Amino acid sequence: MGVMDKAKRAAMAAAVNQALEYLSKDPEQNIPKVMDLVDKFSPEGWYEGQRGAIRDAIANKDNWYQLIMRVYDLDPGVRDVFFRNFIVNASLNGSAIQDDISAKENCNVPWAILLDPTSACNLHCTGCWAAEYGNKLNLTLEDIDSIITQGKKLGTYMYIYTGGEPLVRKADLMKLCEMHPDCEFLSFTNATLIDEAFCQELLRVKNFVPAISLEGFEEANDSRRGDGVYQKVTHAMELLKAHKLPFGISACYTSVNCGDISSEEFYDKIIDLGALFIWFFHYMPVGNDAVPELMCSPEQREMMYHRIREYRKSKAIFAMDFQNDAEYVGGCIAGGRRYLHINANGDVDPCVFIHFSNCNIHDCTLLEALKSPLFMAYHDNQPFNDNMLRPCPMLENPGKITELVHATGAHSTDLQSPETPEHLCAKCERYAQCWTPTAEKLWSETVEEKEKAAAK
Repeated sequence: MGVMDKAKRAAMAAAVNQALEYLSKDPEQNIPKVMDLVDKFSPEGWYEGQRGAIRDAIANKDNWYQLIMRVYDLDPGVRDVFFRNFIVNASLNGSAIQDDISAKENCNVPWAILLDPTSACNLHCTGCWAAEYGNKLNLTLEDIDSIITQGKKLGTYMYIYTGGEPLVRKADLMKLCEMHPDCEFLSFTNATLIDEAFCQELLRVKNFVPAISLEGFEEANDSRRGDGVYQKVTHAMELLKAHKLPFGISACYTSVNCGDISSEEFYDKIIDLGALFIWFFHYMPVGNDAVPELMCSPEQREMMYHRIREYRKSKAIFAMDFQNDAEYVGGCIAGGRRYLHINANGDVDPCVFIHFSNCNIHDCTLLEALKSPLFMAYHDNQPFNDNMLRPCPMLENPGKITELVHATGAHSTDLQSPETPEHLCAKCERYAQCWTPTAEKLWSETVEEKEKAAAK
C-alpha cells in the first residue's frame, strides 16, 4: 500500500469517528453532516444516485428518513461497528480494492461471499434446495477463517452464511466474528435457535446480523416449514428487537405465498416486529426433489414487481427483490461479479442456486477459483440478457447455464442427488417462455421512463 493510500485510509478513519460522534450527540441535527462526510470521501460516482435519494429523504423526512432513525435506535456499539464494517470496510475501501484486483487479474472479484458452515438443519422445508445436500457436511473453523482471510486480501469484507441452518454452528460463528472484527457477517436463519443467550452474544461481538426466513403469515409459513415455526420465529424477532439488535427478513416468494408476503399487512407486521430490511427471493426449482409448481405465474411475479416498488415509497424498511431488481446492479451478480457461494463440502459455486462447479476451496485459492473456467465464463458472458427482468442464466434464460456447464467441464456439486443442467433447465423452460412477454413489456416501460427523465 502506497503512502497516498495510507493517508486516504487514515483520513477515512478520522471521518468515520467524527461521523459517529455527530450521531451520538444529536442524530436528527447531524445526519446531514454525516452525508457531507460520505460525499467527501466517496470514490467518484460511488452510489451517487442512492446518496442523492438519501439526501432527499433527510430533507423530506419521508419513509427512508424514518428507516435511518430506526437504524440509529439500535444498540450504539452494534450500530457503530456496522457503520465501520459495512459502509467503510465493505463498501468504500473494499470496493476500491475489488475494482483494482478485478482490473489487474481480468476476473470478477466479489463484494460478498456466501458460504455454508454446515449442511445440517433442524427443519426440513418443502422445496428447499439445501435439503438436497444431506446433513453431514461441514466447513471447519479453519476452512472459514482461511476463506475470510483470503477474501479480505481481495477487498471482500462482507460474509453471508447459508446452509443448512448456520446457527447449528453458533459457537464457531461467534468465534469468527471475534477473529475478524473488521468484517460484517450476515446469516440466513430459520431463527428457531435464537434465544436470550444468543442475543447477548450478538451484543458482545457486534458484527453479526440475522436474516430470518419467513414465508408469510402463520398458515403460509408453517405449510412449508412445519407447525409451530411461525410462533418461534416471531418470538425470536421480539427478542432481537428488545435487545436493539439489527435483523431483517428473507422471504422466498412462491405461487402459494406471494399474496401474503407482498401485502401491506405483512410489511406492517415485520416492521412492527423490528425488521430493518427484507430480501425477496424468487423460488428456484433447484434439485431433483424441487417442486416446479411453486414457481410464480407471470401475473404473480408482476404483482411482486409493482408492490415492492410501491412500498419502497411508503414503508420504513429496505426491500430488495433479487429477481426483479437486477436493473440496479446490471443483471446477474453471480460468478463473483458481486458474490459467489461456497458449499459445506468446499465446492465453489457461481451462485447459491447454481450447483455446478469446477473447483474446491480445499484444492485452490479463492483467486484461482475466480479465474477458473466456469467463473471466467460468467465474467465473459454477463449480462446474460439485456432485459434486466430476465437476468438469470437458469430461470429466464435456461439454455445458458447448460452451455456454460458443458463448455467448462463443470460438475454437479450436489453429492447426495446430482442433477444435470438439462434436468434443471427443463423445469424452467415453460416458465421462461411465459414470463418473457411480461418482462419485455415492463422493461420497455422502464427504458422509456429513463429516457424521458434523461431528456428533462
